[in-house]
Amino acid sequence: MATNGAIVDHVQVEENSHVRTIILNRAHKLNSLSSQMVSRLHEVFVACEKDPEVKLVSLKGNGKAFCVGGDIAEQIYVSTEGHWRLGAKIFESLYNLIYKIATLDKPQVSILNGMVMGAGCGISIPGRFRVVTEKTVFAMPEAAMGINIGVSFFLSRLPGFFGEYIGLTGARLDGTEMLACGIATHFVPSTKLSLLEEALNKVNTSDPDIISAVIDKFSEQPPLQEGSAYHRLDIIGRCFSRNTVENIILTLETEFVKAGDAWISEAVHLMNKASPICLKVFLKSMREGRLQGLGQCFAREYRISCHGLQVGQDMFEGYRAYFLRKDHTPKWEPSRLELVTDEMVDSYLLKVDDDEWEDLVLPVKSNSSTMAKL
Repeated sequence: MATNGAIVDHVQVEENSHVRTIILNRAHKLNSLSSQMVSRLHEVFVACEKDPEVKLVSLKGNGKAFCVGGDIAEQIYVSTEGHWRLGAKIFESLYNLIYKIATLDKPQVSILNGMVMGAGCGISIPGRFRVVTEKTVFAMPEAAMGINIGVSFFLSRLPGFFGEYIGLTGARLDGTEMLACGIATHFVPSTKLSLLEEALNKVNTSDPDIISAVIDKFSEQPPLQEGSAYHRLDIIGRCFSRNTVENIILTLETEFVKAGDAWISEAVHLMNKASPICLKVFLKSMREGRLQGLGQCFAREYRISCHGLQVGQDMFEGYRAYFLRKDHTPKWEPSRLELVTDEMVDSYLLKVDDDEWEDLVLPVKSNSSTMAKL
């Protein structure tokens, strides 16, 4: 992108002795990831992994957002103006990037000061340390926008069925809730971030205990707000452990009659607005993710994403409703949950019927620390 004749680098890298600070620098687009940014980030992470002088990687965003996800406009454009496989290539690159981050043999500190959504969650949650502030807002609004993407490996490993709750509703979490459920590892007031970054830039070790101790010096343990849904893990467990989306909503409605909690009615409202087929595909993906490894989850999600580009009318309709028309009244197809059959859902997890299409192939990694990061 050119501004006043100057080329703007959307991925900046600062070298501080043994630390590499990666900065997402597309603030006017809330640091949404373009295909060029994904490719550049992959190059940077590969270089960091190979460089023995690099002990720590730090990732942050310029402006009021860390990253609000992938560049949906680009994915839709290349899929409609060219061919759906061009959009699939973008997803393939994104999953390879997230896998690189998840299996990186050096610790990563993600500073999530601002909005973090969609693919922004994908490039931060796999890192060893996730630092949030009072300005952090987290959400996975994919189902509400008709997009069949999720981080089924990571969300399925949150306490109880909290991952199903935030994925199916797209509910927003603040920094304290992210810390409580384990999405974040530390809470640091935004006024202390400059001091934290200064201290991190002096790190000369990859020892996670030492790095954690550095972050601890600036960390706090703020209390959850009284109205937080995380206080209601027992109700969330009763409702979101159900085997179907219909039963989840029915159980939520029953709980609302008994308790009258505002978060329950909001959860039902959000799910009723979302794409019916995306809700069902997401739930099936999450349930499989609970029993699978990282590579298996990514391979399944890549299939789902490709089907969404090839036959998923809801992905394009969600884009039109939320980004073009901006009327927030998408016309989903099928329009109701009861019209979505098991066969429709299962088809999203099958291989794509295209001679030129291939399953996602990830590099073989010996690093098994991914689980330890969560």
